Amino acid sequence: MMTELFANSSWASPIYRETALIILSFLFVSGIIIYFLRQKNYYFVVSWASIKSWLFVAPLLFLVLGLPEPWPLIVLTLLGIFGAKVFFQLMGMFHRSYFVLICYAGILALAYSVYKDNLDLYNLLPMIVLGGACLVPLARNNYKRMIQYISLTMLAFIFLGWSYMHMAWILKFEKGIYQVMYLIILTEFCDNTNMAISRYVGKFKLFDRIDFKRTLESTIVSALITIGVAFAMRHLLPDRSDIYWLTAGLVASLGGFVGDLVMTTIRRDAGIKVMGAFILGRGDFLHRMDRLIFVAPIYYYAMLYISQVNT
Repeated sequence: MMTELFANSSWASPIYRETALIILSFLFVSGIIIYFLRQKNYYFVVSWASIKSWLFVAPLLFLVLGLPEPWPLIVLTLLGIFGAKVFFQLMGMFHRSYFVLICYAGILALAYSVYKDNLDLYNLLPMIVLGGACLVPLARNNYKRMIQYISLTMLAFIFLGWSYMHMAWILKFEKGIYQVMYLIILTEFCDNTNMAISRYVGKFKLFDRIDFKRTLESTIVSALITIGVAFAMRHLLPDRSDIYWLTAGLVASLGGFVGDLVMTTIRRDAGIKVMGAFILGRGDFLHRMDRLIFVAPIYYYAMLYISQVNT
């Protein structure tokens, strides 16, 4: 049974095993370097916390994503539901079970539409979830704070469901499993690089009332370095043409930056910074997902467009 499971999984591919080894080795070497630099300043401490968590999570990620279909889709769906749960807890409305369950059901429906390869249903689901959420006040015969609850339910569903679950559509691309890894690596690398060098590079704060740590100059430098990493790891893409890796680098760096800022805005408005630690490292679970809420759909449609233009 295990032999058959292995034969049908990505682990049967030497390229997958080599990719896992290269990336895990890169994380290990980076971890050693950041570990010895962590006494320099707070930003290296933050980078070390993030890398430490990924040293634990990355092997698990490779393990589950390497399983045969539909297990990668199931894992992504469970992560989306868990992210929505953390969001509802963060916003203090987890006890509003009707709204929470509607969001969960919507995410499960997204997974079903991906499994059935039904993009029309997928893009219709935000309207269906909105309709369901709007019926809750009628079912409860209550109007108090319902606008807030409906709005937060839609935020959770759009960000942690519809947007994030584009990762599952990316899995359907040629070498989709590698492209998912590619995006996760680039977004995490860009964020950690930005944090690590922001003290040394630049003084102009882009959004000082939202995030006072990152500077314009550090954001530009980290984006350029991330694009360089995208070039170095372009073998994970089905096509190594410049348009592919350059688009991926730009989307991962800029889209991830915007996603992080948007979620930071929501946190600060809610008056809550962190909702529990993510495994061993910096931030909570949403800190790992927020960069992908813009990156995943933008990357999906950008690559879809490029592929159609080039055929």
